[in-house]
Amino acid sequence: MTRILIIEDEPHIAAFISRGLRGAGYDTVTADDGVEGLEAALAGDIDLVLLDVGLPSMDGFEVLRELRARDASLPVIMLTARSSTRDTVEGLDAGASDYMAKPFTFDELLARVRSRLRDSGTSTSVVVTQGDVTLDVLARRASVAGTDVELSAREFALAEQFLRNPGTVLSREVLLSRVWGLDFDPGSNVVDVYVRYLRGKLGSHHIATVRGSGYRWE
Repeated sequence: MTRILIIEDEPHIAAFISRGLRGAGYDTVTADDGVEGLEAALAGDIDLVLLDVGLPSMDGFEVLRELRARDASLPVIMLTARSSTRDTVEGLDAGASDYMAKPFTFDELLARVRSRLRDSGTSTSVVVTQGDVTLDVLARRASVAGTDVELSAREFALAEQFLRNPGTVLSREVLLSRVWGLDFDPGSNVVDVYVRYLRGKLGSHHIATVRGSGYRWE
């Protein structure tokens, strides 16, 4: 599984990104300190780094320069609240593969991650199949009985959660956290709406409602 290192000292941001990436099928590791993050990046089992600029002990630019001195090919996307052209140029000159200013949408971050992984040649096909439904996770393609089906980013992420957990009851809280990165809102029906979309596209018989608990992929 593709492993992504998140070097970010704001816990809520790190947790939000980690939940979203795990929901999209990636493995994640987090570090909240520049020195710790650099050590993790050099461990040899990381495929991509999300690197915050404002870090304790060693800022993101220093981490990137040290990393590039030892590993020229590991993709690094810098994340920062600084949006000036000077900071962007400094990051790219230091060897960043991409640069994103906060705040950003998770969908945009995910698209940048997929793009950088493709550029590095890291993305190999990862296919998940249950019954007649197949998802190619990295190509973001879905098919039913061999016929391609168009899914939105959220529909795809939700379908992936079901296919990776067949027979398991997934609560609305769990699905909100993994797919939308949100805390549970008792008044929200977004999960129910997207389950209805999926049933229409993948087949209603695949997703069972477990009253009072959530949904289960049959």
